[in-house]
Amino acid sequence: MICTETSMRNRIEHPFGPLYSDHSKILILGSFPSVKSREQNFFYGHPQNRFWKVIASVFDEPVPVTIEEKKDLIISHDLALWDSIASCEITGSSDASIRNARPNDIGMILSSCSIEQIYCNGRKSHELFRKYIEPAVQREALCLPSTSPANAQWSLDRLTEAWSVISKAIK
Repeated sequence: MICTETSMRNRIEHPFGPLYSDHSKILILGSFPSVKSREQNFFYGHPQNRFWKVIASVFDEPVPVTIEEKKDLIISHDLALWDSIASCEITGSSDASIRNARPNDIGMILSSCSIEQIYCNGRKSHELFRKYIEPAVQREALCLPSTSPANAQWSLDRLTEAWSVISKAIK
């Protein structure tokens, strides 16, 4: 049997819920969890994804290692994490392969806390937010450069500088 991209693409449901508290002010949306994130059942699980390094640097904190440390970092800085997509057909972890996306309902987050700004981690998340979520919630999101290892043209320093808007937005 010859495997084609179509035959390798699987419909996958988002395996875990959002992370937020009643005092979250900034919502960060990824696109859809990577294979490693799905295995760990938590956000940004691929060791080469720079998300945790960037967030730690933005807030001048140590880089978290455990899931509990990651949760503490997000909650202690009034952040919330979720993804734009609830389910999709995807090959591996490739955002470019995403097809037939069904959006997440971010209304539960927006109604539970005072989200002042929404940021998307990369273009695919932003594209899906604008297509599916923005019309429903009547809120805009700003697109930040992706922390994915696939975004190799952005150094850690450049990412941190771009993402520093988050710390400025909640001061």
